[in-house]
Amino acid sequence: MLKRPSSPADLPASIPVFPLTGALLLPYARRPLNIFEPRYLEMVDHALRGDRLIGLIQPQDTSEESPQGPVALQKIGTVGRITHFEETDEARYFVILEGLCRFEFVKEIPVMTPFRRAMIASAAFASDFDRAFGEAAVDRQRFLKMMRDYAEFGNFDLNWDEIEKTGTADLVNFCCMVSPYGAAEKQALLEAQSLEARAETLIAMAEFEMAKGDNRASALN
Repeated sequence: MLKRPSSPADLPASIPVFPLTGALLLPYARRPLNIFEPRYLEMVDHALRGDRLIGLIQPQDTSEESPQGPVALQKIGTVGRITHFEETDEARYFVILEGLCRFEFVKEIPVMTPFRRAMIASAAFASDFDRAFGEAAVDRQRFLKMMRDYAEFGNFDLNWDEIEKTGTADLVNFCCMVSPYGAAEKQALLEAQSLEARAETLIAMAEFEMAKGDNRASALN
């Protein structure tokens, strides 16, 4: 079992990159992925033979979920580490990526493989390796109020016992990842300068969506 990288110095200078529209991966959060395209099956095989690292990043043009060819990519993505792997069917994998830290896409490296590879820089995101970094600045009660209001708005239940046990950073990042927003909003959450900014951005998005819903309901009455 390879040791989990603990700082940007532990990361390689280049990694395979997986362009995926609407995909958000944040530090210490986990994202399941069903892999079936041959180019990405080969990418997973390659990662499993080595350091198990893959860069998840959104394309700039979000009209396709996983575009073909050397399309332009966003400047910021996340290094993910494969923590779980299953071969679920013939030519189909199920993997779980754990977020390590964000990275800046520096440049693409010419390769002979069907999947892409990029030089990355992650020194600016060293704090991503500190699981609780920035928690003190987050207004946890305000964030929990947003969760309660949104759960009532969306008519779904939340496990409050588990939520109370969850650290603030993990809670904010998990809510961002499961939020129902589009690619542009997910990129804004990824690129937030601090955990507090990410929490406030998600609160603003939720409040805007709930206000729109209230306005629609009023118009129908």
